Amino acid sequence: MELKIENLSKTYSNGVQALKNVSLTIPNGMFGLLGPNGAGKSTLMRTIATLQDGDTGSLFFRGIDIKKNKPEIRKILGYLPQDFGLDPQIEAIELLNHFAILKGISNKTKRKQLVNELLNQTNLWDAKNKRLGSFSGGMKQRFGIAQALIGNPQLLIVDEPTAGLDPGERNRFHNLLSEIGENIVIILSTHIVDDVTDLCKNMAIINKGEVNFNGNPADILNLLQDKIWTKEIDKSGIQQYKDDYKVLSTRLFDGQMLIRVYSEGQPHASFSGCKPDLEDAYFYAINVNNPNLQ
Repeated sequence: MELKIENLSKTYSNGVQALKNVSLTIPNGMFGLLGPNGAGKSTLMRTIATLQDGDTGSLFFRGIDIKKNKPEIRKILGYLPQDFGLDPQIEAIELLNHFAILKGISNKTKRKQLVNELLNQTNLWDAKNKRLGSFSGGMKQRFGIAQALIGNPQLLIVDEPTAGLDPGERNRFHNLLSEIGENIVIILSTHIVDDVTDLCKNMAIINKGEVNFNGNPADILNLLQDKIWTKEIDKSGIQQYKDDYKVLSTRLFDGQMLIRVYSEGQPHASFSGCKPDLEDAYFYAINVNNPNLQ
């Protein structure tokens, strides 16, 4: 079972080309789609979720043409969009029951059993009779996953699910996604590098509508081995370093600026080598854009 995307492009009426010949093969399990805001991630997710069509290209899931068979795909699709609006006056159990009806679960007994199971699975049972307006951000995201899991989807899409969550809620959300299992395709679209580091065995990095890397996170880290260097500098000199070196990231530490740069060899005797991490890979892919990643 896999999702296959071939040469998908999308240009909006305002002239913005959101996707440029995107091709990906996404296997079972957690797949991370990593990129900055505006990279084209949400456009790709909405196209996979049958909410819009690409201008060119094709999408197939389990051999089914998504564009030509939208009703069939929707039966096996779960989707948590980036902006998930909820009526603040409705109780959680009531709205989840309503979503189950919309999903075609007409048997009242089976529907009640399903709703109860989902509330337990997402750790919302104790809040089932609370109005959604009283939910925290993390509780709303867990409710979003509960509705996305109605009907045992084979393809689950979650778009920026941990943005704005505190560390505790983020961990709970990660655990929930991990528990869903390896037997379905789960696409996690995010700009948060740690989400992909913690959850995904396969990933793609997308920027300006194009795929800059597609593979196992270990593959891109191997490409960067012995090529990441760090140095502590005075923050007033950062622009000069950006002019002279391929600076991947900067951060303040104890009043000083810690920089990480990409270089095939030691850029200067004052730099120390360091082990690459996925954040280095992310900034390398979207800023350095080495042809080896294509």
